[in-house]
Amino acid sequence: MGKKTIFDKCRKNKESSYVDCELGSLDELKAVIPSNFLRDDLPLPNLGELDVVRHYTHLGSLNFSVDTNFYPLGSCTMKYNPKINEAIAHLKGFTDIHPYQSEKDIQGALELMYCLEEALCEITGMKRFSFQPSSGAQGELAGMLMVRKFHQVHGNKKTKVIVPDTAHGTNPATAAMSGYAIQVIESSPEGLIDIKRLRNLVDEETAAIMLTNPNTLGLFEERILEISDIVHQKGGLLYYDGANFNPLLGITNPLLMGFDIVHLNLHKTFSTPHGCGGPGAGVVGVSDRLIDFLPAPLVEKNNGKFYFNYNLKHSIGRIRSFYGNFSVLVRTYAYILRLGRNGLIKAAQNAVLNANYLKEKLKENFEVAYLKECMHEVIFTCQQQKEKGVAVFDIAKRLIDYEIHPPTIYFPLIVKEALMVEPTETESKETIDYFIESMTKINNEIKENPQIVKNSPHTTPIKRVDETKAARCLDLRWKKTGD
Repeated sequence: MGKKTIFDKCRKNKESSYVDCELGSLDELKAVIPSNFLRDDLPLPNLGELDVVRHYTHLGSLNFSVDTNFYPLGSCTMKYNPKINEAIAHLKGFTDIHPYQSEKDIQGALELMYCLEEALCEITGMKRFSFQPSSGAQGELAGMLMVRKFHQVHGNKKTKVIVPDTAHGTNPATAAMSGYAIQVIESSPEGLIDIKRLRNLVDEETAAIMLTNPNTLGLFEERILEISDIVHQKGGLLYYDGANFNPLLGITNPLLMGFDIVHLNLHKTFSTPHGCGGPGAGVVGVSDRLIDFLPAPLVEKNNGKFYFNYNLKHSIGRIRSFYGNFSVLVRTYAYILRLGRNGLIKAAQNAVLNANYLKEKLKENFEVAYLKECMHEVIFTCQQQKEKGVAVFDIAKRLIDYEIHPPTIYFPLIVKEALMVEPTETESKETIDYFIESMTKINNEIKENPQIVKNSPHTTPIKRVDETKAARCLDLRWKKTGD
């Protein structure tokens, strides 16, 4: 027998499942454990459990969250998500399965994916969906890779993609990653696609146009059918960025507008907590002629049994491991079933109503960038406030003192001093009225004492920081109190 180890000193209690250890003194431990394994002195604080709990509870109370504060983030749809969907996603039948299990053991999960795909097809008009993409940007990539392969299979020489100047920043990046040259089309004075410019840009080398409708100015592209005809006549495809899909639920769909591909941010529109890098799902759907190009596998049904179909003739292959963020799909399906057709339509109507109500109430104090009726979000330009020495950045910081998360600022880029507000359909009139009241007070502060706004926030533990330096030069060193 060799030298005893720490494990030899332990035995299993015959009367229970616990392991008893006879480890003896510290000297005995040192004799059986490598010398560098234990240290005599550890710099640990001498705190009781209650002190620790209070400390971390206090830190948690300093965080903004959609459960405690208003998040009017334009194009981000930071809305409240019903807790029942969380409870359903945490059912053991969903959480205790593994993608390597046999298909016969996960029939319930496959059925959910199958039924969810049917629901999303009905909502969007698309014919099939892949659930693999984990984010909107990854959904875009899947869509544009399908565009590229579609043209390759059909022998089409396509070299460029048209992207509006109001597009999300991921759109041109995705098209470039897919190997295309980017052609930016400027908006009309009304904030919509300039049809004359579009006709001049589209030619035989146009692979696709990437559109958000409503666009990032919160405006619906009224001439979308004309846009569709112009692109399709030259053999191009229409890609739909679904980040702004909230106001269209049950009212119209991308297929009716002529789109060939659509990605949906389930973590924005269909009830999934959004933020901190995930979980997300940028599921991508296609019209008939692109089904064979989708990432494999797809869920199929035969004789009442569900299975994965990997036999897609022109599939672009996998976008990620397994079949997507499954828990997000559970939440989405629960959300759709709970609301139903009429509930989804009401959600869209309330999103539009809330944004237009907010626009009308604030337009006297904050200039509206485009006076047309908006959809789910409204863009203000704070140039008048900037002329008084207060930038939109200052206004955003001041809102923190009113316990409101700053809206999106400086986007879209074509609007100077842009402040983009999306109240979402889940916020009450009282909450929106409080936001309007807060914005009005801030505007009065700018007139009477602008330094209050310029030096905000005043109520947070940490005031203004150099955000660029904070992101690039992290200081993660532990420091004692008083250092």
